[in-house]
Amino acid sequence: MIVEKTHIEGLLIITPTVYEDDRGYFFESYNKHSFKKETGLDIDFVQDNESKSSYGTLRGLHYQTGNFAQAKLVRALSGNVLDIAVDIRENSPTYGQYFSIELSDINRKQLFIPRGFAHGFVVLSEIAIFSYKCDNYYNKDSEGGIIYNDSTINIDWKIPESKFILSEKDKSNPKFGNHIKF
Repeated sequence: MIVEKTHIEGLLIITPTVYEDDRGYFFESYNKHSFKKETGLDIDFVQDNESKSSYGTLRGLHYQTGNFAQAKLVRALSGNVLDIAVDIRENSPTYGQYFSIELSDINRKQLFIPRGFAHGFVVLSEIAIFSYKCDNYYNKDSEGGIIYNDSTINIDWKIPESKFILSEKDKSNPKFGNHIKF
């Protein structure tokens, strides 16, 4: 696997080693030992989540706080998404900045998102199946969100806002600065 640092401390792009031949391909999507060796992080993922969404579906920006804060390892199993991580660690030099990356079943890249980030994605392909490995269990009382179109963060979602498909919850998330503090 190849591990690349981003401009935001803690966010890592993980590209697996893929073995391809005339039969198809094989790769380890996750190996705890290799992950620890290459990243220096000893993460215990305890929950896997999967979503299927159509073009324009925007999920986010979500996070969990307190004892239920989550680190995530995310990837697209099928299709193509624009994945977004926003640094909401108040003492971070990149507080309020975001990182974006296209994740797809073609590039097979993954993004490791440590605790202290809001996360979201928008589907760029007709359909996408998206996978999240989480190091903590979901807890409704600890969830928070930031509105997807916050002008302070100013995310370029790569598709017109008129194409977005949003949940009622995601339409009503608070603005950055009014979110639950991490």
